[in-house]
Amino acid sequence: MANPKWGNETIITEFILLGFTDLPKLQILLFLVFLVIYIATVAGNLLIVVLVVSDRHLHTPMYFFLGNLSCLETCYSSTILPRMVASFLTGDKMVSLSGCCTQWYFCGFLGGTECYLLAVMSYDRYLAICKPLHYATFMNGRLCMQLAAASWISGNIAASITIALLLQLTYCGSNGIDHFFCESLSLIKLSCSDTHVIELLSFVVAFIFTLPPFLLTVISYIYIIATILKIPSTIGRQKAFSTCSSHLIVVSSFYGAIIIVYLLPKTETMRDMYKVFSVFYTVLPPMVNPLIYSLRNKEVKEALRKALSKFKIDFLLQLIW
Repeated sequence: MANPKWGNETIITEFILLGFTDLPKLQILLFLVFLVIYIATVAGNLLIVVLVVSDRHLHTPMYFFLGNLSCLETCYSSTILPRMVASFLTGDKMVSLSGCCTQWYFCGFLGGTECYLLAVMSYDRYLAICKPLHYATFMNGRLCMQLAAASWISGNIAASITIALLLQLTYCGSNGIDHFFCESLSLIKLSCSDTHVIELLSFVVAFIFTLPPFLLTVISYIYIIATILKIPSTIGRQKAFSTCSSHLIVVSSFYGAIIIVYLLPKTETMRDMYKVFSVFYTVLPPMVNPLIYSLRNKEVKEALRKALSKFKIDFLLQLIW
């Protein structure tokens, strides 16, 4: 229901993504920085996907989920960065209501899926470290497919419910979104409808679809750390920890940034840093995740070495022939 005080206002069908417009002298620099980030993100994640698919030594549950995560990160970055990069160059900050809702749907869908995929990956590491004798039995190919599918479906359900709520709102008055992408909270703030029920329902949806995977991740690592500490030899502890350290770094950075953005008090200082911290969970993780997994993982580095070696051999053969 629309608020009576907005009765004479024009209904908004387009928004302005303000993003980093308060830094006019840095637009070209920001264009170059985020363009490089996007290229590195897509190249790094697609490389992980190609290695996981092509190298039979990586045909294990851990790398199957890593391939899913890399595919997700490529899509997630492509949902946000191309539009933002183009706006730095052209100065066009306008986005239609339908375009804004579409962007948020994919952001919510992929973000929710990532929460579940990270939880599934932590459960995989829990079984590998805490139940090594039963790992092959529990984490079979069928279960891997079911867990991956459940992650994607859960993210889709959460995003669909949220976008259905947002589409019930009427927007009028200001059309400036103080963010670099269409985020649900920013859209709700611009609505001239009564948003109390929508805000409550959005919170409930976020709570239901993000708390369970977060708790599963935390509980898994509590058991993992407890098991590692019981290993008598230092080398054994280091070897066990190395199998999950990359994932732990990714999880910590992902949830750490989300907690800072959404749970800490919205003081004046924090509001100024809101967009900066948002970069730390929307833009940077997809870029650094391939680096974290490849630099700290012997199997991935070996697969990459073999792939590069094969490329060099094929290249030489082509020169010869």
